Amino acid sequence: MTALIEIDDLLIQRSGRTTLQIDALDIRKGETLAVVGPNGAGKSTLLLALARLIKPARGQILFNGYPFFKLNDLEYRRRISFVFQDPLLLDMSVRENVALGLKFRGLRGEEIRRRVDQWMKQLGIESLAKRRAGQISGGEAQRISLARAFVLEPELLLLDEPFSALDPPTRSNLLDELSALLRRDRRTAIFVTHNLNEAARLSQRIAIIIKGRLMQVGPARQIKGKPVNAEVAAFLKELTQAL
Repeated sequence: MTALIEIDDLLIQRSGRTTLQIDALDIRKGETLAVVGPNGAGKSTLLLALARLIKPARGQILFNGYPFFKLNDLEYRRRISFVFQDPLLLDMSVRENVALGLKFRGLRGEEIRRRVDQWMKQLGIESLAKRRAGQISGGEAQRISLARAFVLEPELLLLDEPFSALDPPTRSNLLDELSALLRRDRRTAIFVTHNLNEAARLSQRIAIIIKGRLMQVGPARQIKGKPVNAEVAAFLKELTQAL
């Protein structure tokens, strides 16, 4: 399968301290890669680097075979969408929030209506269209955030623990719906979480990051059955005991 993202010898530092090191990582077109690790391990740093919000100290990233940093910032950012833990909705109607990115990109009229209607329906929020953002629940807010990301039809979807603040039933339902959407839409996605079961349900492969270093990448069963080293084994054991 062709890679959308190819990372080689990536090093990211902050204040002279290494926060993320990846020797090699390919993310295939149409796959969902879950990124798992302890708090502060560097998971979100990977997303920020791929969103071009952090500049690496060294390394190469290819996007669809093209050198990442030769792409114009605006051109590149129009090819990705980012979903944060906090939905970051503006004080306007739900429909206006979903349509916002399309308006920024210069789309007008019927095309905006078509896309907004499509993704509000897909995420079950049509009935909320006229409601103000301040009048909705946490689960509804995250559905709106997902619709706002999908409506842009990105080549790469970055999700930074988007369900961590939700109650377990809402979280489980949204996880199932997102998994079905990604499979049906064949959208390339990177999903950061600290929950191994969540990662296994959503993704084809899991990347384990510990202490700022990519340790292991593979299907959930392979990682659980054959941890690559003692650090990964200890982390998986700790996660299992916490469930």
